[in-house]
Amino acid sequence: MDFKLNFNAKNHSDCEVAVFAGFSKTETKGKKTETKLVNSHWPKEVKDAFSSFKASNNFKGTNGETLVFPLDGGHIAVAFGLGEKSKLTLECSRKAIANLFKRLVDHHEDVAVNLDSFIIKGKLEDSITAMVESFIMTEYRYDAFKSSANKNKSKLKTVILDSKQPKSKLKKAQAALDAAVAVAESVNLARDFVNCPPNDLHSINYAKRVVADAKKLKGVKVKVLGRAELKKEKMGMYLAVNQGSDYEAQLVHLTYTPPKATKKTKHIALVGKGLTFDTGGLSLKPGAAMVNMKFDMAGSSTMYGAFRAAVLTGAKCKITCLLGLTDNAIGPKAIYPDAVVTARNGKTVEILNTDAEGRLVLGDVINYACDLKPDAIIDAATLTGACLVAVGHETCAILGNNQKLIDSVLKSAKNKDEYMWQLPIIPEFHDDLKSVTADLKNIGGSRFGGTAKAAAFLENFVEEGIAWAHLDIAGIGDSQGAHKPYCPAKGGSGLIVRSLCDYLHNV
Repeated sequence: MDFKLNFNAKNHSDCEVAVFAGFSKTETKGKKTETKLVNSHWPKEVKDAFSSFKASNNFKGTNGETLVFPLDGGHIAVAFGLGEKSKLTLECSRKAIANLFKRLVDHHEDVAVNLDSFIIKGKLEDSITAMVESFIMTEYRYDAFKSSANKNKSKLKTVILDSKQPKSKLKKAQAALDAAVAVAESVNLARDFVNCPPNDLHSINYAKRVVADAKKLKGVKVKVLGRAELKKEKMGMYLAVNQGSDYEAQLVHLTYTPPKATKKTKHIALVGKGLTFDTGGLSLKPGAAMVNMKFDMAGSSTMYGAFRAAVLTGAKCKITCLLGLTDNAIGPKAIYPDAVVTARNGKTVEILNTDAEGRLVLGDVINYACDLKPDAIIDAATLTGACLVAVGHETCAILGNNQKLIDSVLKSAKNKDEYMWQLPIIPEFHDDLKSVTADLKNIGGSRFGGTAKAAAFLENFVEEGIAWAHLDIAGIGDSQGAHKPYCPAKGGSGLIVRSLCDYLHNV
């Protein structure tokens, strides 16, 4: 889908259909309440055509309301309701555009959208960003494994944003549009990785695809550590998870250095859990629980999506992206429950449950990140089912050792209208992870507080003095379309990519 800006526009662009947003206004006189349409911002010829259309009296501009009416020259107009203007937010705009797209996508090749109708509280660039991101994220389809006859391709090819704004504002507006395209396409790439079947996206193929994409990014250096290199790094936990697999573990190490980096340039490390499939290992999952375990690498796809988006949009900080890729397989070489392994930092860990494997991979990779001396480490993982119990299917949990870092990430999530909530790590959770046999055990003695105890386990591998935050995306990693119409109803959501990109721009 191509986007074009048409500023200083006297009329709508010559497209098959033109979209004009209207607002509703509720007035109360005595005991009578009346809802009226607000469309004073429409061009005169559009208002005249609308008024002459018989059904126009029924259109009040309420949220989600639509009315199709003819324009001169054989064009079609769509009046689209956004509700009360005073209550509009950028998220309202994203959702409205998503619903609008679904009405247009199968019927028209080009669409003119009256941009001025969608500017929220005077924020031109932010409004363009919200609109363009929503169009691209809503267009997303995963059909790589469908026969060509069954592929559902979008008919919509071009969207022109018409505005009365002066051309002096065009440069900043175009920059916002270009950045929105880069971010939304990175979200969609993250979704692609999550949706890919595990027999195709095993650790070797996954690493190759990330590397191939990363090599196209300016300022990015690429390194991949295989089994031999991981042994040299003494990543005993990571290798224990991988030892039952037919595919070598792959630690993808990406480094972005901005053009004007100095010794004072902030350095942020992103760490992603990349379990391409999780059987549970010898602590085998029930059959029904194993379905969709291809999603267990969503943390890695989220982190690569955020890394990619930040690089393409010119983040000023140095960024390291570390993706710990493997599957958790069963077989004669798979790690046993009760086994004791040695982590990269020398701590011994008793593995009481091989299905608590993500924290083993993350612990070693986080410790590896510490050697790079970043200003902060943020990891993301579909780590615990307990996260859904704690904060629901719609919310990302955040925990960590540095409140300033946590607050910064929470602020970025709020900026991007993505739900995130802080959970505690208390000393008692650390106590519950102490083992009689080893230094640590990989699960607690109680089933309560599972999300926080998993984070407490990870904290053991963060070196002193390094700020760290953990994002548990178990709930939000997939199927978020019910409350965010620009996300797929089924499959990878790509949520938190935009939040992390925002954070990386505001470090």
